[in-house]
Amino acid sequence: MRCTPRRRLFALTLALAAVLAPIAVGPATPVQAATATGDHTNPCPPDRLGPEVAARLDRAIEDVRRQAKIPGVVVGLWMPGRGSYVRATGVADTSTGARMREDSFFRIGSETKTFTVTALLELVDDGLVRLDDPISAYVRGVPRGTEISLRQLAEMRSGLFPYSLDKGFAHDLLSDPTRSFTPQQVLAYGYRHRNTFDPGARFQYSNSNLVLLGLVVEKVSHMRLADFLRERVLRPAHLHDTLLPHGAEFPAPHPHGYTDQTLSGATEDATHWNPSWGWAAGAMISNLRDLRSWAVTVATGRLLSPQTQAQRLTTLPTGFPGTSYGLGIFDSNGWIGHNGSIPGYESVTVYLPAERATLVILINTDSSSQGQEPSTLLARAITGIVTPDHVYDGSSTTN
Repeated sequence: MRCTPRRRLFALTLALAAVLAPIAVGPATPVQAATATGDHTNPCPPDRLGPEVAARLDRAIEDVRRQAKIPGVVVGLWMPGRGSYVRATGVADTSTGARMREDSFFRIGSETKTFTVTALLELVDDGLVRLDDPISAYVRGVPRGTEISLRQLAEMRSGLFPYSLDKGFAHDLLSDPTRSFTPQQVLAYGYRHRNTFDPGARFQYSNSNLVLLGLVVEKVSHMRLADFLRERVLRPAHLHDTLLPHGAEFPAPHPHGYTDQTLSGATEDATHWNPSWGWAAGAMISNLRDLRSWAVTVATGRLLSPQTQAQRLTTLPTGFPGTSYGLGIFDSNGWIGHNGSIPGYESVTVYLPAERATLVILINTDSSSQGQEPSTLLARAITGIVTPDHVYDGSSTTN
């Protein structure tokens, strides 16, 4: 999800991308590596949900893809005791017709928040920060910073104006999507406005909150956020294909991403727009294999103490039926996790404890369909088939 009541970049949550030509990173692709080593965590196992369910999922995904005009889709569904389903359908490049690949890298937008908050909570477990510390103890110049706690930032209850809603920011970004922004620069757009409510008063999705938490991680750890994430989050979680890029780098293979969040409103290729403005709120890159693993790790708290994970999963109402929000994580009708949306890409990575089920959706557009997130349309259709008592619906609150 994006976590804001409106979807567009200006009044939404975030929009990221890249500038440099795609580069190959690491050894073999996940699928190649799994094949070579006999790794049974290959994200592309044979269907085991049965031909009837698989056929229903095939039809539902294709119907949504065509109706919402989604170029390409990668879906992974794993349900212990029932089976698994993995598909890549549609195209990765509309100009060449190249097919979508299951091992593709994607920009995951606001799913980045689950990684940044995990980093913060590890510092809580280390005894180096407390969730009820004011942000002013770590970052100067935050409006009402002495009253806003780290907890409220992670819960999206700070009252800070979201910088991505500032008209000047939207114009500056879309006038030059290859531009690089610093955390301080994007925060300054939000600081132009008065806080929208008193700290803790209500829920409002704001990328400003997570950029500030990224700065806290850097100050306390004396490390760049990307380095801390790599050393303390990604490596312990065995995520070898997930990264926070410095600029526009984008590992191969990756699909082209398409957006209508442009100054003209016309659809453009956003593959190499620069995601630096999203940083700790939404700049990360990952793939199906890693996100399958991360969904379970973040929902079950494998990297955190039980006490800290319990605080993370203490969710509060968002004002939207069926969805509550905790510390950088949501609960949508029982599905725990996050979604992401940036110009060109959308994603959903969620875990359903009731059935130990994992769902990952990756698509190469963020253009809405009749006012709805295309990734949410897919998640709703899929869960309506396999978990009718727990139908995902997160478009109204996050991303």
